[in-house]
Amino acid sequence: MTADLLIRNARPFGGPLEDLYIRDGRFVAAGRARTAVEIDAAGHVALPGLVEAHTHLDKTLIGMDWFENRVGPTRNDRILADRNAKRELGIDARRQSARQIMQTLSYGVLSIRSHVDVDTEIGIANIEGVLETREAMRDLVDVQIVAFPQSGMLPRAGTLELMDAALSAGADIVGGIDPASIERDPVRHLDAIFALADRHAKPIDIHLHEPGDLGAFCLDLIIERTRALSLQGRVMVSHAYCLGMLDASRQVGLIERLAAERIAVMTVGSPSAPALPLRLMRASGLTVASGSDGIQGTWEPYGNGDMLERAKYLAQRNGMANDVDLEYAAQVCTFGGAEGIGLGGYGLSEGCFGDLVLVPARTLAEAVALTPHKRTVIRRGRVVVDGGELTGGLPAIE
Repeated sequence: MTADLLIRNARPFGGPLEDLYIRDGRFVAAGRARTAVEIDAAGHVALPGLVEAHTHLDKTLIGMDWFENRVGPTRNDRILADRNAKRELGIDARRQSARQIMQTLSYGVLSIRSHVDVDTEIGIANIEGVLETREAMRDLVDVQIVAFPQSGMLPRAGTLELMDAALSAGADIVGGIDPASIERDPVRHLDAIFALADRHAKPIDIHLHEPGDLGAFCLDLIIERTRALSLQGRVMVSHAYCLGMLDASRQVGLIERLAAERIAVMTVGSPSAPALPLRLMRASGLTVASGSDGIQGTWEPYGNGDMLERAKYLAQRNGMANDVDLEYAAQVCTFGGAEGIGLGGYGLSEGCFGDLVLVPARTLAEAVALTPHKRTVIRRGRVVVDGGELTGGLPAIE
């Protein structure tokens, strides 16, 4: 058990100075504090652990040789290149997932939802690799694993059975992939993944890149099935590009229906797709999360996994510059992510887990706009990053 911790002079969410106490790995009220190790936060912004709500831990090339990207421009080009790279580059899911986790830990990412490939070439080997990493690093970070049919499920015989096996092996969430443009049969694909979720009592997270009216049609089908199976609060739609492509009335109607069924939406703020209407989504009460997607992989060479930096990208992509909007962008990468992926015990209130990021800024808007990297990260009352540097006693990474 870690020592009790007293963090003096912190600014929770950029507010007034306050002392925070962590006892037995959870925040407690000042009246319940006892002798503790003290840290002076020096007036820095205090946030709960940042939430990475959408990434691909099994695909990153962090720490490997530079990949010369000659991949074609379409999504199917990238899927094929990615599938080939698994064989040719020796991407070990256990090793690479550990490398990404340790890199993003230094930024204060303490909760991760990762989509992990399941297909007929690798079976569930990547699931097993990330499961090993999750167990080895469970004291540092919470990892949720999505069984993800990246190469398609219906067109590749045997993938549905492998999805079932992945869920039985320990995957936490049923993943889906573009029901129309990749699967070519949105009704059958969605029926299949919702049936898996029902059988295994698991949540759902669907990649939906489908544009415009086609994407809206798929969202209609998702909403219908969420309602029919009473899965409110257990379904996320990742990307949902179509929401940025519709006329105003249809856009509003779909967003309101998603909010009513408590279906969360994850956006990375992609520069290559229309921006999702964050202000409208906020006003509707829709849960919005964010993620880094692929980091330094075969699809794109970009990204470092800093979710505070991701909040800045979201704000920039939506033309947000005032402090209230920047604070909302930070909320998307903290509480929005926590609600979207179903975290319990999240926050800085009494009873919440003692997970904390101290960012050297005086206001939350400043933290988002400038994204200073010399952060202090506390996990369950244990300092794991001090001034941007990993502390001693952490797992060695290959």
